[in-house]
Amino acid sequence: MHRSGTARMTDAPLSTVRNAARVLKAFLTREESIGVSEMARRLGLGKSAVHRLLTTLAAEGLVEQDPRTGGYRLGIVMFELGEAVKVHLDLHAAAAPVLAQLREQTGESAQVGVLDGDEVVYVDRLESAHSLRLFTETGRRVPAHCTSSGKVLLAHLDAPALAAYLRRPLARFTPHSVTDPDVLAAELARVRGDGWAEAVNEREIGVASVAAPVRDARGDVVAALSVGAPVARFGAPQRRRVSRAVAEAGEAISRRLGFAPEHLGVPGSPTGGSSVPPTGTTAVTTPAAEARIGPTPVGSARRD
Repeated sequence: MHRSGTARMTDAPLSTVRNAARVLKAFLTREESIGVSEMARRLGLGKSAVHRLLTTLAAEGLVEQDPRTGGYRLGIVMFELGEAVKVHLDLHAAAAPVLAQLREQTGESAQVGVLDGDEVVYVDRLESAHSLRLFTETGRRVPAHCTSSGKVLLAHLDAPALAAYLRRPLARFTPHSVTDPDVLAAELARVRGDGWAEAVNEREIGVASVAAPVRDARGDVVAALSVGAPVARFGAPQRRRVSRAVAEAGEAISRRLGFAPEHLGVPGSPTGGSSVPPTGTTAVTTPAAEARIGPTPVGSARRD
């Protein structure tokens, strides 16, 4: 009896969530609004249960009540969720050909990542043809602060969101991981100005990557495009060369999403005054960063 009661208690919330999902999917008919009685009839649920579900969903902005008819329709939050899904679908279509070209151009693994909380999720990826390569499957989550993609995405958070992130502990994965929020904040400021980021031995010893932003039509950074490889094959000269290709590829995807950098004057754009270090220049590093990885050779890209 006790075990049966426990099962009922465990199943009840799941049943409520399932019924809430059924209520939302009922609006796929695209009717102007649906009343409580009609919704209850279609779903085979009691009117009181449907009313409670609709009231809760309305409080969260997922549905709203039509003041004229008293019926319910989808709320603005559902529109916002739909737009978020659309961005990801558009991103895949826009990135696919550019990602293939970037892999061909660099010979290394190329991927697209988006920020989800404190982590980067890789939503698109093409592997290098080299026998020695990185293995990061699509859908994998990695900490943002110790990856080049994560640094790009963190660098373009709004000020309150970034401040909140920097107040949280930064995990150390290797001796080169950045765990000091002040050092990370300074590095992210450079990323915003340069238009690209890199990470060397920060999440895993022997792995390096460079990344650049992908923007939507409004100029908001919605993803990061990166190239990664074993450090043995991806030293400072190679990263310097690839950083330009990645920045240009990131802009190409952005343009396919409707972005026009020449109209918005975004800093770091390869066609609008990018500060990706050209060959023969010395990139800037902070003393703290230089202490972690040693002095930066003349003509090399900065190290993280």
